[in-house]
Amino acid sequence: MKKKQYLCKPILDKSVVMTDKKSNIIALDSLELGAYVYDFQLDNTYFSGIENTELLGGEASVVARLNLREYDFDLEVEVKGLVQVTCDRCLDAMDVAIDAMENEWEWDEEPKQLDLSWLAYELIIVNLPLVHSHQDGGCNPEMDALLQDHLCTSLEDEE
Repeated sequence: MKKKQYLCKPILDKSVVMTDKKSNIIALDSLELGAYVYDFQLDNTYFSGIENTELLGGEASVVARLNLREYDFDLEVEVKGLVQVTCDRCLDAMDVAIDAMENEWEWDEEPKQLDLSWLAYELIIVNLPLVHSHQDGGCNPEMDALLQDHLCTSLEDEE
């Protein structure tokens, strides 16, 4: 497969602040060669718009650094913030801190555009802990009491 040629002069360190969802989608073939920095926020409105997600909400800052060369590009996405998930023990919402960065992306084919907000969402999801639970004493006290009432502490002999 022949790589697309970009016949533009390099522009270095273009900084773009992204304010709406459409601006989070970058058409690679419309950019000039060079380095770009995209800085934007994901908020409760963004997370509530995603179907079938374990994220209840959150606030996250995203910085994406794109270096577009003649035949390829490098992309680094960094996400920092708090997201809300459901506690596996008490089923209440809880905050999880996210501080993640990825710079090795794998593509099935060379992309024509990048949805930076979706890539940031995927980075958040893969960096969540496997078990979501409050610290000791942080769960809903009513649910914690119910769990303690039904906790099996020893094996009873079967008759």
